[in-house]
Amino acid sequence: MSESIQDGKFVELTYKVTDQKSGHVLTRVDFPLSYVHGHNEILAPSVHGELAGRSAGDIIEVPIDGNQIFGARDESLVFSDRIDNVPEEYRQLGTSILMENDRGQTRSFIVTRLDDETLTVDGNNPLCGREVVFTLEILNVRDATNEETRAGGAIVAGADIDPARMKAV
Repeated sequence: MSESIQDGKFVELTYKVTDQKSGHVLTRVDFPLSYVHGHNEILAPSVHGELAGRSAGDIIEVPIDGNQIFGARDESLVFSDRIDNVPEEYRQLGTSILMENDRGQTRSFIVTRLDDETLTVDGNNPLCGREVVFTLEILNVRDATNEETRAGGAIVAGADIDPARMKAV
């Protein structure tokens, strides 16, 4: 019998997010994403709630109202500037730019429009104002190790470096 998702279980899954109105896939994660259920909630709480009790091999769809999770769209977070005022490295659609206000608060903005004269950035979450469907495929469910529970997910082996073999450059 396959294990079901509950607190303390290590879960691997893939997912895609589809806009309900247009049917366009907004994002997809095809490589396994892992977390420890109840210890490292990496998706929206409503998605985690729907995962509870599911097993490896299950594919579920969870409708999400972006306004409930991220709030209403705020047009004051959208602004344009002359392209000459923008550093070259930010002149590409989809580029994420971390900006800081006078109070030291940071927010991520995404380049959403670009032409020969102007660049537009948007500080709203891309899911604001959208109704989407998360389609999740559960790949693996098992007991988490103590290390995975502490880390909140998979432990990735690092490079095996022997300091005695390193030479000064």
